Amino acid sequence: MKNELNTDSHSRLKIIPLGGLEQIGMNITAFEYEDSIVVVDCGLAFPADDMLGIDLVIPDVTYLKDNFEKVKGFVITHGHEDHIGALPYILKDMNVPVYATRLTMGIIENKLTEHDLMDTTRRVVVKFGQTITLGKFRVEFIKTNHSIVDAAALAIYSPAGIVVHTGDFKVDYTPVYGDAIDLARFAELGKKGVLALLPDSTNAERPGFTPSEKTLSRTFEALFEEYKDTRILVATFASNVDRVQQIINTAGKFGRKVVVEGRSMVNIIETASRLDCLHIPDNTLIDEDMLKSYPEEQTVIITTGSQGESMATLSRMASGMHKKISIHPGDTVIFSSNPIPGNEKAVTKVVNELLQKGAQVITQDAHVSGHACQEDLKLIYTLVKPKYVIPAHGEYKHLVAQKKIALNLGIPKENIFILQSGDVIEMDENSARITGKVPAGGILVDGLGVGDVGNVVLRDRQRLAEDGILIVVLSLDSDNLQVVSGPDIVSRGFVYVRESESLIDEATQIVEVAVDKCLEKGITDWGKLKGSIRDDLSDFIWERTNRKPMILPIIMEV
Repeated sequence: MKNELNTDSHSRLKIIPLGGLEQIGMNITAFEYEDSIVVVDCGLAFPADDMLGIDLVIPDVTYLKDNFEKVKGFVITHGHEDHIGALPYILKDMNVPVYATRLTMGIIENKLTEHDLMDTTRRVVVKFGQTITLGKFRVEFIKTNHSIVDAAALAIYSPAGIVVHTGDFKVDYTPVYGDAIDLARFAELGKKGVLALLPDSTNAERPGFTPSEKTLSRTFEALFEEYKDTRILVATFASNVDRVQQIINTAGKFGRKVVVEGRSMVNIIETASRLDCLHIPDNTLIDEDMLKSYPEEQTVIITTGSQGESMATLSRMASGMHKKISIHPGDTVIFSSNPIPGNEKAVTKVVNELLQKGAQVITQDAHVSGHACQEDLKLIYTLVKPKYVIPAHGEYKHLVAQKKIALNLGIPKENIFILQSGDVIEMDENSARITGKVPAGGILVDGLGVGDVGNVVLRDRQRLAEDGILIVVLSLDSDNLQVVSGPDIVSRGFVYVRESESLIDEATQIVEVAVDKCLEKGITDWGKLKGSIRDDLSDFIWERTNRKPMILPIIMEV
């Protein structure tokens, strides 16, 4: 695939998004200059509704593998799954160093431990303001704010110019933990001259400013006061350490003990506490087994499952499948998140189940976004003053909204590039243009299988889900071409056999006729015989039911 790119691009910077465009998730972008490639982020995406049985989707990094000798390392902006989740899968094939800030690296190390990669992966913890040299590049980590601690923007220095990659960010002047975003550094870079800006587009459609995370402290206090006589459960993202900190702080003010539920939540809280990014007062956390030792109105449960994930803790509580915690009438459940696009139905299902069990459910006003809205984005543009803009992080509508912001601020239309994953844009101070395309897309992960499920398998799963399967079994004597036993028809997901005996009997006759025709013609090719059975039976089933189940003939030779 290297040959697909223009070869007249000596000493021009290439920016190659391999994921993260046209979707929320799977963020990964390669920056290439001559013999050096730096990769920013390596995230996963969660499967779409039509990806039946798929656990997650990771980016296709064929281009990086083909140019492995150039790849100097992965540079990570923050610790969310859509920015780090694919690292363990990619590092198994590409053993290159990983650079990240303190908490981000702590979360990455949890994943590397699970995949037995800790001993083989070089890891470098970077501080804000620090610059690392990677081949022809220098990369500076800049303090930003997001819904997870230690988020960073990146200033990527190349001989062609400086590129600012915002990562996921918001402008928060009163963060719960740590310092506010380093706007002064963005301004200094703007004075130096910035070649290109890759801004977070997630909230580019939303007017105004993104509220500070700290504004939620008053919201939580009001809710805890209003529902002081009930047990309170709060569902939020496992990685939102600042949110967890505020819930714990509020619980402490009201004298409540806290239980943390959900493996990912427990792991991140342990990591954040160890790295001093989360402060839990002594004797605040209790084990779930101790819940019965305290009055319900003196307890708070912080849990995963705010997105309606079927196996997350809150979903199992709502459906009555959790082994130790049940939802009681009068419980107050607070959803401290907004549904990610596509998760609305799953969240509504969980809310309905909670209400049916008598709980009070609060889904409004207990969340603030971790992404910059339009006025925050305008501030970054004004400080950075980029020559070129490449909208990043978002579905196509978000990228278009980002383009409109840039246009309104006076950036020429020809200097704004909405890319697709796999596009190669080459630029220097004089010009920028899309020059080629490299492989990009999603690799499906199903259990331990990575990439062994493709479109054909998904299509089969879709057919099985929609119309089921008919299995036709018969035994043939290959010497005298006689049917020894069968045909027998087994149905799964098509019809209930006991209530459709006449249909199955007729189908069996259709198979018998199809087999007899083939044998009379002396057809001994089992493939042709199976094809004849499949075609005739499929026509009959469609005529009788208007359905197209998968038909699987099995011929045993005796």
